[in-house]
Amino acid sequence: MKEKSASFILLVSKGILRDRHMRRTVLFWIVIAALLLLGLGATLLDGWLVANPLLFVLYWGACAWLTLTAVLLALFDMLMLRGEAARERRRLKREVLGEGDEGSRGGHPL
Repeated sequence: MKEKSASFILLVSKGILRDRHMRRTVLFWIVIAALLLLGLGATLLDGWLVANPLLFVLYWGACAWLTLTAVLLALFDMLMLRGEAARERRRLKREVLGEGDEGSRGGHPL
């Protein structure tokens, strides 16, 4: 049972990371959740969290975990975007220079 759930989590994670739209949707909702936790913890739940140190640490730990997840996912998205731009740049260069034959010999000034 554990192996099936771990396999499922791995497949879902791969799906989220590979699809740009899904990755950005998940990133959006993680940021919203972190901001909501930050706002609630700083205002409405402040007295309740200060009264119980264990809940304080768990609550702010969850907020920090969501924030770190959002930052790492944003960095990953930025790297994927750079990779896609580089691939597109190479494709356009091949298209303009003509299948890469002239460009690889240095026949064209670009």
